[in-house]
Amino acid sequence: MMDVNGTEMTSAEWELMRIIWTKGQASSSEIINLIQLKKDWSESTVKTLLHRLVSKQYLQTTKDGRRFIYTPLIDEAPAVQQITSELFRQICAMEKGPLLLKLLEETTLSQADIAAMQAVLSLKLQTAPLKVHCDCLPDGSCNKCC
Repeated sequence: MMDVNGTEMTSAEWELMRIIWTKGQASSSEIINLIQLKKDWSESTVKTLLHRLVSKQYLQTTKDGRRFIYTPLIDEAPAVQQITSELFRQICAMEKGPLLLKLLEETTLSQADIAAMQAVLSLKLQTAPLKVHCDCLPDGSCNKCC
């Protein structure tokens, strides 16, 4: 599969990609039916979004009789990693810790996920600074964070 810039996908396109990644491949009618369980989108809206994803080379389409089958050309994990990393690059360094704490509080995690996070945090604790410094402005003159 090819590399992707996940930041180039709209939130609506992400919704459709989630369906296709989960299914592995899906017909346009199957995608329409599934997305309409969550969103009040018309058939033409979904088809327009699918066409955009094909144009961006995120999906491949093949004709199967009268149906179109959509298959992802990009992997989900790298796309999610890329968009998450990009978001975190845009946030002040001092805000990342509190944001991660909030996400942890709001997210259901398995015991295995929690154990893995604890192991990573234990390692990071050994070399962590006492305080993370603001990186909002290159000259360090931020009045908001500091």
